[in-house]
Amino acid sequence: GSTLKTNRDKASYAIGLQIGQALKRQGLDIDPKLLAAGISDTLAGKKPALGDQQLQAALTAFQKEMQTQQAAKAKAAEKKNKKAGTVFLAGNAKKKGVKTTKSGLQYQVLKAGKGARPKATDTVEVHYRGMLIDGKVFDESFKGKVPAKADETVKFAANRVIRGWTEALQLMPVGSVYRLVIPSELGYGARGAGQEIGPHSVLIFEVHLLAIETSKKKPSKKKN
Repeated sequence: GSTLKTNRDKASYAIGLQIGQALKRQGLDIDPKLLAAGISDTLAGKKPALGDQQLQAALTAFQKEMQTQQAAKAKAAEKKNKKAGTVFLAGNAKKKGVKTTKSGLQYQVLKAGKGARPKATDTVEVHYRGMLIDGKVFDESFKGKVPAKADETVKFAANRVIRGWTEALQLMPVGSVYRLVIPSELGYGARGAGQEIGPHSVLIFEVHLLAIETSKKKPSKKKN
C-alpha cells in the first residue's frame, strides 16, 4: 500500500510476511498484535514484559497445548479417512469389471495387454496417475491427458514400491492399462506420505505397463 514507499519499508513488510507464513504453516494460534509487540520491544531494546522464567513457562505450556491440539486433529483425520475409505472400497467393489483380490486390492482392466507379466523382482517401465478418492491427483507421469514423452516414463523394481503396486504389476501383461484401488494397508497405512496422502488413505492409480526391463544375458550362439 501507500506506506510501502522505500526499500526499507518493503523489506520490513516482506520479513513480516515470511514470519507470518512460517507461523501459519506450523498452525500456531497466536495473537498477531502481541507478536508484533514482542518484536518491537526486542528491536527497541526495551525490557521484556515477562521475566525469563515466565517466558520459558509460557512457551512450554503453549507447546504442550499445540501438541495436544495437533494430536487430536491427526486422530480426527485418521478416523475420517478410514471411514471414507471403507465406504469407497465397498462401493467400488460393486462396479462392473472390478475384481477384488484376497488381499483387498481392487483392479479394473481398462486395456488388456498381450505381453509377459512381470515378476516381483523385475524392473518395469510405466506411466501412471495417482489420485485420492476425492479425485485429487497427487502424483503422475502424464502431461495432461496423454502420456509424456518416452524418456519421461518411470522405471523401478516391482518389489520396491507399495504392496498394492507389487501385487497389481504381477497381474498385468505388458501393454495393459489397469485402474487400481489400493486399500491403505497395501499403501502407506497409518503414516500416510508427504503433505497430500493422509493417514489411512485409499489410493487410486491408473497404470500403463509399458515394458519389463530384461536383465542382459550373454547372447546365445546361433545354431546353423
